[in-house]
Amino acid sequence: MRHGKKFNHLGRKAAHRKAMLANMASSLIEHKRINTTVAKAKALKQFVEPLITKAKIENNQTTEKGTHNRRVVFSNLRSKEAVTELFGTVAEKVGDRPGGYTRIIKLGNRLGDNADMALIELVDFNEVYNADKPKKKTTRRSRRGKSKPVETPPVAETTTDDSEE
Repeated sequence: MRHGKKFNHLGRKAAHRKAMLANMASSLIEHKRINTTVAKAKALKQFVEPLITKAKIENNQTTEKGTHNRRVVFSNLRSKEAVTELFGTVAEKVGDRPGGYTRIIKLGNRLGDNADMALIELVDFNEVYNADKPKKKTTRRSRRGKSKPVETPPVAETTTDDSEE
C-alpha cells in the first residue's frame, strides 16, 4: 500500500527517478531554465526548492553548517559544477526571497506523443518578467492627497466717509 506517499513516481524505479531528477536539477541550475513535461517539472520543483533553501541558508550560517549543507546538496545533485553555481550566484540572487524560487509555464502539447510540455525556470533570473515590475519602494505614502494651502478670497475694503457730518 502507498499510504501517505504523495510524490509522483513518474513511471520509473527509484534509482532511475533519483538520477533523472538530479540531472534535471543540475541542468536547471546551470542553464536557469529547461523544457520538460509538466509532470517532471512539478516533481523537479519539489526536488530543487529545498536544495536552493539550503544554499541560501548556507550564506547566512557558520562554516560548519555551511559545509554540511554543501555535502547534503552534493549528495542530491551529484555535480560539483552545479553545487558551485547554486551556492554562488543562485544563492546570492535569491537571498531575500522567502521561497518560490521556480516558475512553471505551460507551453502546450508535444507533437510526437501529445504530452503536456512546460518551461521551468528560476524566477530571479528571468529579465523579461522582472523588467516590467518596478523596484520596491522604501517609503510609504498616505492614500490621502497632499493638503493644499487654502486660498482666502481677497477682502474688499469698505471705506467710511467721516467727512459728511
